[in-house]
This record gives sequence, C-alpha cells and structure tokens, in this order.
Amino acid sequence: MSSETPAYVSVKLPAGLVNQAREAAQTMRRSVASQVEYWATLGMALEHAGLSTSDSRALIARQERAAYGAPREAMAVSPELDDLQAHVLALSKSGALSARAQDAVAGNKTRAGRGKGRKSA
Repeated sequence: MSSETPAYVSVKLPAGLVNQAREAAQTMRRSVASQVEYWATLGMALEHAGLSTSDSRALIARQERAAYGAPREAMAVSPELDDLQAHVLALSKSGALSARAQDAVAGNKTRAGRGKGRKSA
C-alpha cells in the first residue's frame, strides 16, 4: 500500500444535493463534481472567515425559506446574521468569493494532476 493520498476518492452524497449541483453546474458550465467542489470551497472559505455552525444553519434555513417564498419577516433571525448575509452577498457580487473559490478549485485540480503521475504499479 502506498502512503500517498489518492488524487480522487468517492463519497456518498444525498441525491437532492447532487441534483441541485447538476442544475447549478449546467448553468455555470461545470461538471457536477466541480460544482460540489466549488460549493465546498466556498463553505471552507466562510468557515475560515469565522462563520459559526449556528450562523451556517441559520443562513441555510433562511435560504430554504426564501426558496419556498416565505415573507421577509419570517426570515429574520438576528441583526448579526443580517450583517453576515449582507457581507457574503457583497463578496459574491464583487466576484471576490467566486475568484477565491475558482483559484482553490484550480489548485486542487493541479495537485490532483501531479498526484496521478506519481502512482506506481
């Protein structure tokens, strides 16, 4: 057995998430795997920026309520979360968040490509 980490591994994901990734991937002209990687990279960036688990859950819940057409008042959680959402949206609109995630995805692909050449029989 090699002590090297494989370039790619398989993981099980909920079918709903994969379907959402497939839809988003078509719009963004990415593969499903690249879309999931992009989302994961964005999540890591937000986590490293200090987004707590409870903040993450609240943002996800807000996003899900918005998808079902919930009124704005029903989506209010806290002023801090409103500020955080505004900051994330500003980063997204400026392209900074997307650029950072794309750089991370490209770096991951480069590292994965180098790992393929090192495999031995």
